[in-house]
Amino acid sequence: MNIRFLDNWRKRHGGTQAAALKEAVRTDPEGVAELLAECELLRARAGQCGLELDDSPGSLSALDQLPPIWRDDPEELPWVGNDAGLYLGTVLVRTVPGAAWDILAGGRPVVRLASGREIDVVAAGLDWAVSGSPELSEMYAESAESGPEVKAR
Repeated sequence: MNIRFLDNWRKRHGGTQAAALKEAVRTDPEGVAELLAECELLRARAGQCGLELDDSPGSLSALDQLPPIWRDDPEELPWVGNDAGLYLGTVLVRTVPGAAWDILAGGRPVVRLASGREIDVVAAGLDWAVSGSPELSEMYAESAESGPEVKAR
């Protein structure tokens, strides 16, 4: 993930981009959440199919029903998958009490649930973009549950 404002922070503080993002999550969680919610390519592809993404769980079900036209473009596929994962994370953070963004040591964004479980939403989004499984709505439902059957990815 290449985020320009983090490069400036890193240069001033001598850290890595991952450290800068982790610090940004700590000091400005809403700003980072807004940044991660952009998902510009996914929103554009959904819009081309007449779907406006409103950051709701229902929009994840609607995404699951879209024809996977991005699979025809090997260069676009990983970007759509990344955006799909960030969008899944956005919906989780905005709708599941206690869910928040966190950054792993390598700079990968994950969603940490109130239970402490980490959901690797980017991996889930990539799986969805490539194969359609697991469905984004299914990942959301499993992650939003508080019981032991929640899948931590």
